[in-house]
Amino acid sequence: MLRRNAFRLPRHPASVGLARRRVRDHLRDWGHSTDDPALVDVVLIVSELATNAVRHGSLHEGHEGEFEVAVTALADGSCFVEVSDEGLVVPRPRPVSVGEETGRGLHLVEGVAVAWGVWSRGRYGKTVWALVASPAP
Repeated sequence: MLRRNAFRLPRHPASVGLARRRVRDHLRDWGHSTDDPALVDVVLIVSELATNAVRHGSLHEGHEGEFEVAVTALADGSCFVEVSDEGLVVPRPRPVSVGEETGRGLHLVEGVAVAWGVWSRGRYGKTVWALVASPAP
């Protein structure tokens, strides 16, 4: 069975925590336990991608706007995550030195996801997606 949930939130720092909670609640409602590694990984990815959408997801400086989070739970227990925003800049992992406090989010996504990438939405922005595999039985 395939189950999908999508929601929009304002581009505000408080929305990151709300996105995590909503995704965690939806996955629990769909049968994932709180300690399920897939649930933990999906919540981490949502947190990182939502943070990027809040920080970098606008076409206009100072414009709050919105971003969208969508999570699809696939029949095999894996999850497909999408975070869409208005930004046109394609995110890429960048080198980060030991003392830096930011810049590790996409490295975390790369380390946790089976695959990830970016889809252009033309003048409407982009969608960053990630696939989290179901843990092996």
